[in-house]
Amino acid sequence: MSAPLPESTAIVAPAYEDLASLIEYALVDPQLSEEDVSHGFNAAKKYAMAAVVIRPSDIDLIARWIPGSALRLSATAGTPHGYSTTAAKLYEARDLLRRGVHEIDTVMNTGKLISRQFQYLETELQQMADSCKQSGATLAVNLESEFLNEELKILACRVARRAGADYIGTNNLADVPFLRTHSRERLKIKSYARIPDLVTALAFRDAGCSRIQMRDPAPVLEAWKAQVTPAPPSP
Repeated sequence: MSAPLPESTAIVAPAYEDLASLIEYALVDPQLSEEDVSHGFNAAKKYAMAAVVIRPSDIDLIARWIPGSALRLSATAGTPHGYSTTAAKLYEARDLLRRGVHEIDTVMNTGKLISRQFQYLETELQQMADSCKQSGATLAVNLESEFLNEELKILACRVARRAGADYIGTNNLADVPFLRTHSRERLKIKSYARIPDLVTALAFRDAGCSRIQMRDPAPVLEAWKAQVTPAPPSP
């Protein structure tokens, strides 16, 4: 009879929460009605996701349902490309925080980054991060990484670290290990990629993403649930 595996090398079976607890349901598409947003919120609760991400105009619709829920409420500010003025971004972020948002999801101004206006970006993000911290919220910064070379991605990490952001995001799987290295364990990594299936979601998770934002997470989580749930014994 073989000896049992030492505790340190024991194999732990995957659990449903291993993926579900990373997923953010992005309810931000322009064609979504208020009824669609309501259904999405209920689906996020049903599937025990980490968060819902909403359009700013939906905050009053959702905020009244959040108390008593484990879901975190995230809202976009300064999207889709981060081109709003700093004053406009700060007003929007502070208004959302006042209304009960737990996370601000913004975009680093790509034009300013390419123009190497690093102090501008750091000052802007620092003010947003400070507002988030004062409210007990977090700040996620999406990079439009398809427009950035390697040097600018490194510098974007430096700006986000110095500003006090909590997450930095990409839509490119190959960027995830790179961003993890240059975040120096001070930023968590978030995926903004289109996730068509379970294989892609797991690839982002295994690469090191702490959050995976998705527009249609239910099929992926159903597939994951089927994979981790043991089949019933044959009669």
